[in-house]
Amino acid sequence: MRLKVNKSKNSVNYYVITDTKTKAGKRSTKIFKKLGNEQEILKISNGLSPLEWAKKQVEELNKQEEENNLKIIIEKSTSKIIDKNTQNLFNIGYIFLEKLYYELEIDKICKKISDKYKFEYDLNSILSRLLYGRIIYPGSKLATYNLSKNFIEQPNFELQHIYRALEVIAKENESIQALLYKNSLKVSDRNTGIIYYDCTNYFFEIEQEEGLKQYGPSKEHRPNPIAQMGLFMDGNGIPLCFNVTAGNTNEQTTLTPTEQKIIDDFKLSKFIVCTDAGLASAANRKFNSQADRAFITTQSIKKLKKHLKDWALSPTDWKLSGSSKTYDISKLEENEETKEKYKNKVFYKSRWINENGLEQMLIVTYSLKYKNYQRNIRNAQIERAQKAIETNDIKLEKCNQNDYKRFVKKTSVTKDGEVAEEKILTIDTDQIKKEEQYDGFYGVCTNLDDEPEEIIKVNQRRWEIEESFRIMKSEFKARPVYLSRDDRITAHFTTCFLSLVIHRYLEKVLMGKFTSSEIIDCLRNMNMIKEDAGYIPAYTRTDLTDAIHDKSGFRTDYEIVPEKNMKKILTDVKNKKSHAFLSKNQKGCKS
Repeated sequence: MRLKVNKSKNSVNYYVITDTKTKAGKRSTKIFKKLGNEQEILKISNGLSPLEWAKKQVEELNKQEEENNLKIIIEKSTSKIIDKNTQNLFNIGYIFLEKLYYELEIDKICKKISDKYKFEYDLNSILSRLLYGRIIYPGSKLATYNLSKNFIEQPNFELQHIYRALEVIAKENESIQALLYKNSLKVSDRNTGIIYYDCTNYFFEIEQEEGLKQYGPSKEHRPNPIAQMGLFMDGNGIPLCFNVTAGNTNEQTTLTPTEQKIIDDFKLSKFIVCTDAGLASAANRKFNSQADRAFITTQSIKKLKKHLKDWALSPTDWKLSGSSKTYDISKLEENEETKEKYKNKVFYKSRWINENGLEQMLIVTYSLKYKNYQRNIRNAQIERAQKAIETNDIKLEKCNQNDYKRFVKKTSVTKDGEVAEEKILTIDTDQIKKEEQYDGFYGVCTNLDDEPEEIIKVNQRRWEIEESFRIMKSEFKARPVYLSRDDRITAHFTTCFLSLVIHRYLEKVLMGKFTSSEIIDCLRNMNMIKEDAGYIPAYTRTDLTDAIHDKSGFRTDYEIVPEKNMKKILTDVKNKKSHAFLSKNQKGCKS
């Protein structure tokens, strides 16, 4: 800031001015504060000349600015209409995502691709906006383009450039995944000794099968074409890599090809693969019994051979971690005292079996908490079935294993044994009893010779990969997919994957103290009002905004953030030498 003296025929006025830039990018000045005219200043200058007093005011203001303690007065008029077509509200929540984006050097990945293809548009600007938009403003590519104008840093590309960029992102999909993994090793610990894999599918708002869009078993039971996504996650809960296959692909066949890419592109060879039962084919288990690989997979108790099922459901010979004693689980609910004592305990038993020529350890766990959870779910389904029977609002077409209609059966006789004129719908008590015998039991198979308790702990982390799919489908609104070309569909899932990596890292940085939806809602609502003197927060300060500022090394929650300070923040988040979100051995990035 500096002093400006404006002399006129009748008076001399003193102003504090500061440098600024116009919308066209030209240098200009604006009045920061009016100090007054000579007559006004003489009344308060304590014997100093107006010029000396004015210079001291400028000196003091510069000192306050340097100490970040500047008091700014904003003058507004009740009679002046705001300028037309001038944006005054901007989102700054994306800046925290941007900091992670640059720490993971995704900008350098974009530069490498840009140098290879030599196109003119800014791939880094496009990809970054696609990622921030997917998290904060999920929607179509058109919506992302329009809503990215809400960010302080305006897009420097056109909508057509987004679609051109999607083609390149699809071509470089595998390279992007490998480079991102390599970059992540520089700034965080990756627990690749254990990796988790699961598959899900995403539906399209069209009915025509083509390319990746094929009819298959939909997770949402929708009559739409689907595409399938397989996701690998490391032992710290950070996504590792993914694949996209046609919707009619058997998900079991997607595991080993993606594993082979991990071995080849990520240079990983020693790891344990943890999957659910649907992905645990004999071929996949054998593949992960070679070299330095191993597997842990869930095992359906219902599908075990009879002698193994009898052993698994037997109430005797159960163990607890840290105890040599054996337990009879049929006695756990004899009275309220034992119920309370064991309500959160997980019992287990194990034995080695030979299935399809492969030696495996079968581990079965039993938990009163899990038993109650399953029964609560079933009771709610039985209530729905009963209500449907009473209102005659039910069609007994083929239903899946989790559909409440499985508890409804048709009978042709009345309670008295007479032949009924119409089919009678009743609750299927036999089906309920059949399912109840498995309540509380959970099976796992592995070729590891570790302690069963350790295997159980590893398997319990599978919930994080299931949550990752939920985040993409619910928070990121990755479905339905509106794109039609296979390359653009692949690019869509690439951006979803990259967004998930950034989001998961942010969760870890915040020590897992806040939920996914809380973080996203917070970022979405972190808006600032633009004034001539700077930016004023238009969001509520909370424990979450405090935490995210503390971790980032900068703050946007002052009463006003001068434009100069905001520019420094925007520069620093792109500078890896500034305060880092991520660091190796950082507690927040570990399990």
